[in-house]
Amino acid sequence: MEIKAAQAEAFLRGYAKKPDPALRAVLLFGSDDGLVAERGKALALSICPDLADPFRVVDIAGDVLKQDPARLADEFQSMSLMGGRRVVRVRPAGEESLAAVEALFEAPAGDALVVLEAGNLAPSSGLRKTVTSSESGAAIGCYPDTEDALGGLVERVLGEFGLRADGDTLEYLVDNLGGDRALSRSELEKLALYKGPAGEGASAEARTITIEEAMAVIGDSAAIGLDDVVDRTFDGDYLGMDRALDRVIGEGVKAPQIVRAVQRHADMLHRLGAAGGNVEGVYMRIFPRPHFSRRSTILRQARMWPDTRMADALGLILEADMHCKTTGFPDEAIARRLCLRLAQAARGLQRKRA
Repeated sequence: MEIKAAQAEAFLRGYAKKPDPALRAVLLFGSDDGLVAERGKALALSICPDLADPFRVVDIAGDVLKQDPARLADEFQSMSLMGGRRVVRVRPAGEESLAAVEALFEAPAGDALVVLEAGNLAPSSGLRKTVTSSESGAAIGCYPDTEDALGGLVERVLGEFGLRADGDTLEYLVDNLGGDRALSRSELEKLALYKGPAGEGASAEARTITIEEAMAVIGDSAAIGLDDVVDRTFDGDYLGMDRALDRVIGEGVKAPQIVRAVQRHADMLHRLGAAGGNVEGVYMRIFPRPHFSRRSTILRQARMWPDTRMADALGLILEADMHCKTTGFPDEAIARRLCLRLAQAARGLQRKRA
């Protein structure tokens, strides 16, 4: 079965309260890596509260299952030596895991929950179709937060620290948090630490984060480094792109995150380019809206990249995403090569317009 985006949180809350033993596997997929990871962890914790328990928690990479498809079914049927239900986490999972997942659904009864954490999967994906067509499988799309979802996240994370945001501050936070759940949560936790947890019995004023405090800590989490990478890439700025890549990689940003950021930017430009003469009108309806300082850059790029070239760019991005998961080549080299090829294409478009 496929869980619709609007039903995902309710499904996960219900499963956390009462895990369904008939459910063998949950596939988490989509462009928001942070949300995929957050939901994968939550599902695993609903089965085993200690994810470091070697008797009840197993971590497998998807490419390992490609070499040994029977292993997933074997792990599903294995019993913990110390008792308790087991959880098997497959990350990253992709088409290379398909044979293993098919064997899982054909296996005799077992007691583990298999959590598959994947990237973007098209509706035609064999892995996605196999899970959604099984009565003992569930697939959940994980995409950038909507405005309502971001508002709920702000209230939830700040509430964990005994804090709250008033109307203006909440609006500011929703406008300035990005489309990646992990980055948004990290920024909110940083804000809570800056404010300081409210002690028991603290006044409403002491528990309320002001807009000045929010502005002092949170700029635009979607623009941290990665926006510089994508803007310079699609502008054909080789030197600036290379420096931006060095900076984000040095700060610990992983290559698949870079590829996803490039993909989100390309998707946005493709959508804007398809608007014809209404580019600015469509731009104003984008959520989460990019930082205002990037507006002219994005609109210029949308007008510069024709549909045919953007389709080629999206093909290169999907190819890089697949190579990150399947080839065994260094991820960083794949991400750098992708950005270079797109920057070269941008240079070619600029020459044509000159």
